[in-house]
Amino acid sequence: MAHHGEHHYNLDQRFDFTASIKKSILTVLVLGTILLGIGVILAISSGHNEEGAEAGVHVFHWYERLYASLWVNNVFFTGIAIIGVFFFAIQFAAQAGWSAPILRVMLSLGSWLPIAGILMLSTFFVANHDLFHWTHSYLFDTTDPQYDKIIDGKGAFFYWPMEKGTFPVFYIARMVIFFGFWVFFFNKFKQISEQEDQLGGSTHWYKMRSWSAFFLVFFAISSSISAWDWVMSIDTHWFSTLFGWYVFASWFVSGLSAITLIVLFLKGKGYLEMVNENHVHDLGKFVFGFSIFWTYLWFSQFLLIYYANIPEETVYFVERLSSEVYGPFVFVNLGLNFFLPFLVLMTRDSKRHGVFLKLVCTILLVGHWIDFTLMVQPGILGHNGGVGLMELGMFLVYGSAATFTVLGALSKKNLIAKNHPLLEESYNHHI
Repeated sequence: MAHHGEHHYNLDQRFDFTASIKKSILTVLVLGTILLGIGVILAISSGHNEEGAEAGVHVFHWYERLYASLWVNNVFFTGIAIIGVFFFAIQFAAQAGWSAPILRVMLSLGSWLPIAGILMLSTFFVANHDLFHWTHSYLFDTTDPQYDKIIDGKGAFFYWPMEKGTFPVFYIARMVIFFGFWVFFFNKFKQISEQEDQLGGSTHWYKMRSWSAFFLVFFAISSSISAWDWVMSIDTHWFSTLFGWYVFASWFVSGLSAITLIVLFLKGKGYLEMVNENHVHDLGKFVFGFSIFWTYLWFSQFLLIYYANIPEETVYFVERLSSEVYGPFVFVNLGLNFFLPFLVLMTRDSKRHGVFLKLVCTILLVGHWIDFTLMVQPGILGHNGGVGLMELGMFLVYGSAATFTVLGALSKKNLIAKNHPLLEESYNHHI
């Protein structure tokens, strides 16, 4: 074990989740709830004019927009939580030393997972018919005028082994299995970390490395399938072979931004003294690099319109670009998630200074939340979507609840893995 004599860092530091920090977060929560409430009231009062729709036309209800908003935030914040665990596991698989002092920050994001799982399942049970077109049984009935051959062909993916159009056992099972294993691995990592803190030595590091390898294999499969299940199946007629990657990239940038913001927040409060601008620079490089990766995937997806021109591929973008509601957001999406971070984080200095990173990471979190809104809303709401008070309120409610959960989890254990065998390497980390 390397001796820490020359450094004099307090390795037993704990984050003090003070009353004033709690108060700030709860203020945002209350503000979000008020905005959400006003948004719902506005939606209800404007909904009465649409009741006179001709027979046979789908009448839009205010609660569909509420459900869509719930779903966007379920998927978005679940992603941030699982990316925390994923990035943690990557550090062990890659035998990385630089990140040793911020491992606990990454892992803490996973504390939202159990709550996310409950919210996701309950939202699905309450709102499935309003969220997912494929849940309607008439689509699978060959005698029904609304029978849909394409959806019927995909039916087994949702309903196996039950009859198509009954109860989506296979779909629900995947959701339960994914969350179950994600929470299991998260708890396993936490348990090994605690043992390492008490006992030291390098055995826990090796143990963590092998568990990380198992997790990463499971994550690769589950993150892709969950993207198909929770997002792509909303537009059942459209499919994309790189959609799992696309959702992962959006999640990854959001998760990295959240990790960076928490590290900067803790440093600002005087914690994590051993984290210097070299570590911050590394986080900045990750955020910068994966913003470009996200853009690359976005463009690969979009390019299909030009070189393939297959109607079932292009409908996805045509629906969004030609819409008065979503058209502008397509450009906002690219501006916030690519152009801004690219231009701001291009220089070396900007990646080493908290003020730039705080700005960019905050913009990216909003930007990728808009990205998920764009993925989810058009398929559920048609042209009745948009980002209004209801959506902003819901975002603030989820964001503050997740922040509260994560900071609460951080305050319960030591901030730094004090017996991590690569801590010494991290002290001497310079780039």
